[in-house]
Amino acid sequence: MEENLKVTIIQSELHWEDAAANRQLFSKKFQKIEGETDLIILPEMFSTGFSMNAENLAESNNGETLHWLISEAKKHQTAITGSVIISEDNQFYNRLYFVFPDGSYEKYDKKHTFTLARENETYTSGKERIIVNYKGWKICPLVCYDLRFPVWARNTEDYDVLIYVANWPKVRTLAWDTLLRARAIENMTYCIGVNRVGFDGNKHEYVGHSAVYDVLGKQISTSAFDEFIETVILEKKHIETNRRHFQFLNDRDQFKII
Repeated sequence: MEENLKVTIIQSELHWEDAAANRQLFSKKFQKIEGETDLIILPEMFSTGFSMNAENLAESNNGETLHWLISEAKKHQTAITGSVIISEDNQFYNRLYFVFPDGSYEKYDKKHTFTLARENETYTSGKERIIVNYKGWKICPLVCYDLRFPVWARNTEDYDVLIYVANWPKVRTLAWDTLLRARAIENMTYCIGVNRVGFDGNKHEYVGHSAVYDVLGKQISTSAFDEFIETVILEKKHIETNRRHFQFLNDRDQFKII
C-alpha cells in the first residue's frame, strides 16, 4: 500500500473538435511534468472540448484516443484519466477512462448529462459508478455535472479520492468552487476538480479553478485562471487520522439509490 499518492492536474486550453491536435498538445505537456507522478488528470472531453457534435467526433471504445492514453501511460509509467466522446451500440457516451501504467483500463460513463446544454439529447446517461483500486488507494472518478448531485458521490465505500473532470464555464465558477469543497467535507475524502481554460467553439469561457481539497475542505493546490501543471501529494495518514478522530462517516444516512 502506498502511503502517499502523487497526483498531477493539467489545466489547459483545448483545440476545438480536433482530437489529433489535443493529443499532441497533452503529449507535450506530459513532458513538462517534473519528477515522477502516480496519476495525471485531464479535463472532460479533453480531445475535443465539450461538443454536441458526437456524430462526427465520436470514437469507438477501441479508438485512437484510448490507444494514445494507453501508450502515454506505459511510456510515463503513470495512470491517466479524462473523458472522451465514445460511440458504442449506436449510442454516444461521455466516457471517462482511467488507464493504468500497464495499459489496462476502467471506464465510467457520465451519469448526469447536462440538460442546460442539451447533452441529454445527444449522449446516453451512464448507469453505474465505479471505484478504482490503484496503489492501495480507492478512487471514485466522476464527470463535471455529476458534481451537483451529492447522492451520486456519497461515500459508501470509504473511498479515498473523489475526482471530477470538467468543462465548467466561468459564469458558474462560484458553484464549482463551493461544491468541490463541500464534496470533500461531506465525504471526508480528498476531492480533485480539473477544469479547462479559454474559449470553446460556442464562445463559452472557462477560467479553470482546478483544485485539490483535503478531507477537511482545505485547498492544498494552487488556484489559477490560466494554464498550469501541478503535482500534489495526497497522504493516506491524513485521511485515516481525521476519519478516526471525527468519525462523521459513521453517521451516514442508510439508503440505496434505485
